[in-house]
Amino acid sequence: MRLEGKVTFVTGGAQGIGKEIALAFAKEGSDVAIGDINPDVTAATVKEIESLGRKALGLQLDVTDGVKVEESVNKILDKFGKVDILVNNAGITRDGLLLRMSEKDWDMVISVNLKGTFNCTKALSKVMIKQRSGRIINIASIIGLIGNPGQANYSASKAGIIALTKTSAKELASRNINVNAVAPGFIQTDMTAKLPEELKQKMLDSIPLRRFGLPADIANVCLFLAADESAYVTGQTIVVDGGMVTA
Repeated sequence: MRLEGKVTFVTGGAQGIGKEIALAFAKEGSDVAIGDINPDVTAATVKEIESLGRKALGLQLDVTDGVKVEESVNKILDKFGKVDILVNNAGITRDGLLLRMSEKDWDMVISVNLKGTFNCTKALSKVMIKQRSGRIINIASIIGLIGNPGQANYSASKAGIIALTKTSAKELASRNINVNAVAPGFIQTDMTAKLPEELKQKMLDSIPLRRFGLPADIANVCLFLAADESAYVTGQTIVVDGGMVTA
């Protein structure tokens, strides 16, 4: 029970990788608050967390709205009294070639992925500074490191998250707050399951370990970054991709 007595807030925590992280942290002893845009799925995930014997709180949250983020943080504090760990997982895609990408699709992805991470980091940093402790884990992507045709907005947002991670780590280190990022590769989720088989095979051929990642592979690295074992790790981006990116 590496996270016994801890309180974790996971954005985008109702499904996919976020849900896997929330459940993994609950199994390790943490109470969990999840913020997600989908209230029905959020309620179902809250019940799963509670079935593990942990306290849970579900919040309908649009991370692009700084005021709503602050209100959600206050609700978490009202219920749990503190927040030890923040996992900035909320994210979307709106793919399209650069020359055809609409300004709306650009703005939406940057707003949810990058601004959302900023809003939640800013709000929770205030809490963690008062506590003089905390862990912030940002979910980036290998696409933020290597780019990808058709994902100019997504790659820019994830690269921004990596840069934000480094700066946040330097600003908050003196208050015993560690900030790190995890950069997943091709992970099996409902979103990736919809991709054409030809594209999935092409991706598989580029992975040295010859398999797609599982949400649990990401959750396990997040657990390390949240636990005492990583006390001397901050400002880092850990790539979890089966060997796709080697430089």
